[in-house]
Amino acid sequence: MDLDQKAFRTALSHFVTGVTVVTTLCKNGSKQGITANSFNSVSLDPPLILVSLARSLGCFKHFETCTAFAVNLLRADQVDLSNRFASRGADKWSGVSHYAGCSGVPILADRLAVFECVTHAQHDGGDHIIILGKVVHFEAESEHHPLVYFRGRYSQIARHQSAE
Repeated sequence: MDLDQKAFRTALSHFVTGVTVVTTLCKNGSKQGITANSFNSVSLDPPLILVSLARSLGCFKHFETCTAFAVNLLRADQVDLSNRFASRGADKWSGVSHYAGCSGVPILADRLAVFECVTHAQHDGGDHIIILGKVVHFEAESEHHPLVYFRGRYSQIARHQSAE
């Protein structure tokens, strides 16, 4: 059965996702970062998360061969930062406040949360690679709302009261 790829992509866009910037440090010392919304928690014991990255990315080889990476969850007010790391070409790091995490990978100084990982496993995901990371350090804040993506564009989460 052949699926219409455009219709499939449109149907998938109905799932609300958070927006992240995945970062790593290359063997030559250069920093890499890419916007991704394919991020999931996998396990609490051991603490595992996953990211899926397109094989077509210019920086794909850096992530495929990395031994450590970080997933930076973006805040609702960070659309420009998301667009910067989603773009090709220009110096994505110019003027972006960041620091080296415990494994040396670049961490965005301003973000909603960050998960620093060592690469645990990689799996074929068709036109993507699925990278499982074992979380070695994390930080989170609760002051801001997340940046989310829905139906092909950035969206806002409406304020709500939790049911208790």
